[in-house]
Amino acid sequence: MKSGKLLTSFLILAALVLSATLLYFSQHSERELAKSVPKADLSLAEDGTTKLRAVFETTKGPFAMRFYADEAPQSVKRFVYLIETGFFNGLSFFRVEPGFMVQSGDPKNDGSGGTGVKLAAEFSKKKHVPGSVALARAPLDPHSSDSQFYITLGTFPHLDGLYTLIGKVVEGIEVVEKITKEDTIQKVRLE
Repeated sequence: MKSGKLLTSFLILAALVLSATLLYFSQHSERELAKSVPKADLSLAEDGTTKLRAVFETTKGPFAMRFYADEAPQSVKRFVYLIETGFFNGLSFFRVEPGFMVQSGDPKNDGSGGTGVKLAAEFSKKKHVPGSVALARAPLDPHSSDSQFYITLGTFPHLDGLYTLIGKVVEGIEVVEKITKEDTIQKVRLE
């Protein structure tokens, strides 16, 4: 009888510790996201993308993207903030699937890393076409995007409406197509 009460007490204590830990991390993520206000101007050009460009200097050469700030405002703000802080500098393209996509944004280089700040999904009617830039996420949790992103190398309608599209490559898609797992992002700058 004593062992049953002891087990029950232990389970209650474990549940309380787990609840407190989850609460702490969810509040921590919200505070971190609130601090993620980019300094850059996110005003829109006539084509619906931002006037602001992000230029990625990679070991294969440069490519540039513009953002869908009207379609995914919180995700774009967070991504631009990470660029401003130098987060992506030095990261590898840890996942490369020729003809499909290249993926980066993970400091662990294995698909499990990020900043620890989860973003709510911002799905839109934008399509996954060559050069689309979207946030990666866990397969079963649409609200698990963080810093990992991918760039599509073709048209993939089966992904439409399932991932947050944050922009498109506007220059240097031929560079993106040549990226391998040995390549890295040397530096990202905003202009």
